[in-house]
Amino acid sequence: MIFVGLIAIVRGNEFMARNAKHCGKHALVTNSASAQLRLDHTLTLREKRIVLNFCHHDSTFLRIARIIDRARESPFLVPCFRTSEDKTLSDVERYAPGWPGIEPRWTSSAKSGLGTALNQHSRVWFTTSHGILNEVYYPRVDQACTRDMGLLITDGKSFFSEEKRHCTFENFPLAPGVPAFELINTEMEGRYRIEKEVLTDPIRNVVLQRVRFIPLQKTLSDYRLYALLSPHLANWGRDNTGWVGDYKSVPMMFAERGDCALAFACSVPWKKMSVGFVGYSDGWQDLSQNFRMTWDYTRAENGNIALMGEIDLAACEGEFVLALGFGGIWSEAGQQVRSSLLDPYEDLRKRYVAQWEIWHQSLEKLDSKTRERDLYRASMAVLRAHESKDLLGGVIASLSIPWGFNKGDEDLGGYHLVWPRDLVETAFGFLAAGAQTDAARVLRYLESTQEADGHWAQNMWLDGRPYWNGLQMDEAAFPLLLVDRLRRDCPEVLGNLRRWWTLVSRAAGFLVRNGPVTPQDRWEEDGGYSPFTLAVEISGLLAAADIADAVGEKTIAEYLRETADNWNENIERWTYATNTDLTRQMGVEGYYVRIAPPESDGAATPAEGFVPIKNRPPGQSTEAATHLISPDALALVRFGLRAANDPRMLNTIKVIDALLRAKLPQGPCWYRYNGDGYGEHEDGSPFDGTGIGRPWPLLAGERAHYEIAAGCPENAEELLRVMEFSTEGGRLIPEQVWDAADQPDRGLFAGKPTGSACPLVWAHSEYIKLRRSLRDGRIFDQPPQTVQRYLVEKRKSTCFAWRFNNRCKSMPRGKCLRIVLTAPALVHYGFNGWQTPTDAKTRDTGLGTHLVDLPTQGLAAGSEIAFTFYWLDERRWEGTDFSVIVET
Repeated sequence: MIFVGLIAIVRGNEFMARNAKHCGKHALVTNSASAQLRLDHTLTLREKRIVLNFCHHDSTFLRIARIIDRARESPFLVPCFRTSEDKTLSDVERYAPGWPGIEPRWTSSAKSGLGTALNQHSRVWFTTSHGILNEVYYPRVDQACTRDMGLLITDGKSFFSEEKRHCTFENFPLAPGVPAFELINTEMEGRYRIEKEVLTDPIRNVVLQRVRFIPLQKTLSDYRLYALLSPHLANWGRDNTGWVGDYKSVPMMFAERGDCALAFACSVPWKKMSVGFVGYSDGWQDLSQNFRMTWDYTRAENGNIALMGEIDLAACEGEFVLALGFGGIWSEAGQQVRSSLLDPYEDLRKRYVAQWEIWHQSLEKLDSKTRERDLYRASMAVLRAHESKDLLGGVIASLSIPWGFNKGDEDLGGYHLVWPRDLVETAFGFLAAGAQTDAARVLRYLESTQEADGHWAQNMWLDGRPYWNGLQMDEAAFPLLLVDRLRRDCPEVLGNLRRWWTLVSRAAGFLVRNGPVTPQDRWEEDGGYSPFTLAVEISGLLAAADIADAVGEKTIAEYLRETADNWNENIERWTYATNTDLTRQMGVEGYYVRIAPPESDGAATPAEGFVPIKNRPPGQSTEAATHLISPDALALVRFGLRAANDPRMLNTIKVIDALLRAKLPQGPCWYRYNGDGYGEHEDGSPFDGTGIGRPWPLLAGERAHYEIAAGCPENAEELLRVMEFSTEGGRLIPEQVWDAADQPDRGLFAGKPTGSACPLVWAHSEYIKLRRSLRDGRIFDQPPQTVQRYLVEKRKSTCFAWRFNNRCKSMPRGKCLRIVLTAPALVHYGFNGWQTPTDAKTRDTGLGTHLVDLPTQGLAAGSEIAFTFYWLDERRWEGTDFSVIVET
């Protein structure tokens, strides 16, 4: 066999560079100036004839073939000849064909494991699923750098196997709560078994896999083993460049994109290496067709690439270590890899495990009683492993990309972003386990990422840059609850309370200026009056009031409590529906709706409002508010605003269970709301903007907390078990579980993870808090202020508020009408047709609102209050009259 290599420089031929037909056969790397055509074709000696395997559909290539005899005289063509044994041209690049490869995709979100070293030195995180390494993150936990890395197995002749497709999988932590794993992959026909240990170098940016390949049929010499890696550097699958090389004479494969690079090496030198474009010239294509490595491309530029190396099984007797390292440039990554391989693996393993075990020793022993499937230690590791190592306290929502196998570079953030709500829930998980300093780090992170007006971004990169641009009022209130809990439980960890007044006053000010209406509910879909959001807002205001008192801001504290009282008294007015088709169907007096749109305020019932439903097909995206039910109403009990045995709550529970309760093999679970479209389609195909919402184990945990409040801990125990048995192949709780017949071809099994995020850090935090609540016999994160004020003292509001985002048309009799504005004004008002018009100047609350109380307590039913405004700063009239009617 004789090989000929041609390198042709084709000036300005952009058409060739973009022609899909030729991209499939030839590597074309272009820029705005030129297109460089790189070929590696074969000359075969048969019956003393030489055949050139060029593309016969392209006259350009035929012309190149015709002038090959004159190539030595051409400045554009460089012919290179060698036999298969000749190594004299080893330093000549062999560019892979097929640029830029197929469209990049991420991989399965159903993770079975994840981990990182518990220190700030090693800034690399790994994930696993289907028995192989998945996304690896570097240098921050919000930046994925690989798609996956797995092993391919052949016999060199006719057998081809891929461990992630053709094996059964087992997964075990190396020690309880230590995020390092033993993976055992057994080929379904019993031919081989692969045993791996996966962890990170505790002092370097390297993921290590100690691998043992065990033939179960035939002998080791009958198999060939290959490692296939798909780089997706810096959250991008495209525009990656890979090459074959070495670091200080150690053979390695490299990839680079911008200022991010990786190196891939084996403890026994690679037997062969190749780099190619995915779907055309990558190693999987080679082996699946030829059952051995026949391609040895040395470079693939600016595309969706894959690296593959053959492991020398004879040299290592089936046992070896794979090292995947990262750096700012290729040489740094190479140095990291070589250093890891030089250190004894057992020493690195021991150090990694010890760091995690020391941390676990400091935690509450919530796992003192044996459980069939105990997730406590694993859940704590999930929380801690999702934290940033440079932007301390920043914990992302999940090291996964929901339905990643169906998503490409357009889903840049996935779930590896910070949601302030999830972050505070995580902090409460830390507190439930006694990890107070970990929770305090979260608060300091929130302090640094708070916006100037007091709110936090809907979600954000770790450095605080907003990702989506929505606004959720509960995310402005949750941090107030965290400050208050730290103040009460561990003031020595929180430090000087006065330091935190800036955060608290800004957040509280944002709430009173913009609440109670939320532009988005906690499911990030609809705006209006949400029972869950209202519960968090009111609790946050009372927590902020206590803090205000503690720092000497008595007037502000009084105003915050008055606002909380007013909003609490109107929860039913805004969100409780009566006299509907559903009440008659269910035999209840009423129920709390999922969300009531702002425009429904002032009506006798939220039924007059309509809610847009996201993730639904056209024509199915709007529904009456009274038709939508959600477990969100349970927050009214969780946060201490309503008693568990309140008849309105009992009515709502009945409706929730009738419409949203799913029966799974492990027990009951609940949907977010009826009509939810965030989940797989009916046929199991992945969510693609529309679908069908599936049950959330998180909601089983929330219901369990309600059961504790209702005095039914045995029910809560059963729901804890539901969460524990919603896992599959590991100890990770998913966002959603499958609720239909098994679909093995899609990896969907009843009660087990769907293609949604897995793990969901929020769900693990809920699990930890539930363990603490069950041990204590009371809800761990229930604020004491709401319980005392509304369940014990049963406080009522003396006023009824009107504001521009809450323009009530009527008000209860016997209360003053409080006008709440965001700028100083003169309120010009009168009663019953502007009789006795009067002016009243607003007062500054110190939180960015300006209010005046109109003397309406003595007005009779049917009386009208009319008013308008003169804006003092702008020196202008509003130009519109407003009115409110006193109700009967």
